[in-house]
Amino acid sequence: MEKEPIRIAQIMGKWLGGGVESVVMNYYRHIDKNKIQFDFICDDDSTNIPYEEIERMGGNIILIPPYQKFLKYHKELKKVLKDGKYKIVHSHINTLSVFSLFAAKCAGVPIRIAHSHSTTNKREKKKNLMKQILRLFAKVFATDYMCCSELAGRWLFGNKQFEKGNVYILNDAIDLKKFKFDEQIRINVRKELNISNDTYVIGHAGRFVEQKNHNFLLDIFEKLVLKEKNVMLMLIGQGPLEENIHTKVKKLGLEKKVIFLGQRDDINDLYQSMDVFVFPSIYEGLGMVAVEAQVNGLSVVCSTNVPKEAMISDKMTFLSLNENEKWVNELEKQMNNRKAIPQFNKELYKYDIERQCKSLEKKYLEMIINEKNIKRFEIKNK
Repeated sequence: MEKEPIRIAQIMGKWLGGGVESVVMNYYRHIDKNKIQFDFICDDDSTNIPYEEIERMGGNIILIPPYQKFLKYHKELKKVLKDGKYKIVHSHINTLSVFSLFAAKCAGVPIRIAHSHSTTNKREKKKNLMKQILRLFAKVFATDYMCCSELAGRWLFGNKQFEKGNVYILNDAIDLKKFKFDEQIRINVRKELNISNDTYVIGHAGRFVEQKNHNFLLDIFEKLVLKEKNVMLMLIGQGPLEENIHTKVKKLGLEKKVIFLGQRDDINDLYQSMDVFVFPSIYEGLGMVAVEAQVNGLSVVCSTNVPKEAMISDKMTFLSLNENEKWVNELEKQMNNRKAIPQFNKELYKYDIERQCKSLEKKYLEMIINEKNIKRFEIKNK
C-alpha cells in the first residue's frame, strides 16, 4: 500500500498575490508531492488565489474569517486544524502568527512554524506600533522558527535565538532557468506593450503599499524625464495605494510615460522588456524581485533598506533614500548597461528552487521524525 504524503497546513492570511504567496507557490510547484502536500488556509476575503493550479497539484484551499474577527477566526482555524489532523502548521503571516499558532496549539498540532518574511521601519508609525507589540509574542506558541534572511530572522526572533542557531533560513527561491534573458521574448513583450526598441524602460514590481515607496519612485522618475526624454516607467502590481499613484502620475503630467500593468503572472517575461530595475523600499525581509531581476541580467538600483543577501551579482547598487540626486544619476548611468553580462557570485545558487526544495523536504521530514522520537521518549519515561 502506497504511503500517503504528509499534509502541511500553510497559513497564508490574506492572499493578494504578493511576494510571500509567490514564494510559497514556488516551493509547492517543485516539492516532491509523493512525500509532502500543502493545504492553504487563507482569509475568506482573499483575492488572486490560484484555485485551479493548487487543486490540480493535489492541494486544498480552505477559507476562514480574517484574524480581525478573532473569535470566529480562532474557532474556525482550530476546527480546520483538528479535523485535518495536521502534524505541521507553517505560518507565513509574520507577527500575526501569534494568532494562527495559538489556534494550532489549541488544536493539538505538535509542530508549529513561525516564518518571518519581513521587517519594519519607523516611517510606518501606526503599523509599526502594532508590529512591535505583536513581535513580543511571536515566539510564544511556535515550536520552530524560519526566516527568509538573517535580517528578517533577527528582527522577529531576536539576536540570541538567531545566534544559537535556532532560526532556520529558508531562502526565497526561483526557477533560475525561467528568468534567464531571452532576446526574442524581449522583442515580443515590447511589441505587445507598444514600446519602441529605443525606449529606456525602468521597471518596478511590488504591491502599492507604503513599504514599496512608489511616491519616492515617481519623484525620481520625474527628475529623470527632465534629463532623458525617451524613458518609460513600468509598474507591476496592485494594492490599496494604487489610485493615489495614478492621481500623482496625472498631477505630474506623466500619463504617457508611466505604464500600470496590474497583477501579473508573467513577470519573468516582463523583466525581459526592462532596461533597469528600481527598488526603493522602505524595508524588506529580502526583496525577491531584486534577485529575479539580476538573474535576468538587469542592473538593480535599490535602497539601503534591502538586505545585502539580495545581491547576487555585480549589477546591484545600494543608495540611501536621502540622496535623490544620486538615484537620478545612477539610473541615467545604467541606461547603456542592459547588455553588460552580469558576474554572479556564489549566493546565486542559494536561490535555486531545485536545491532549496530538497532542503525544505528534508527539514519537514526531520521535524516529523524528531516529534515521533520525543513522543516515544515521553511514553517510555512515564
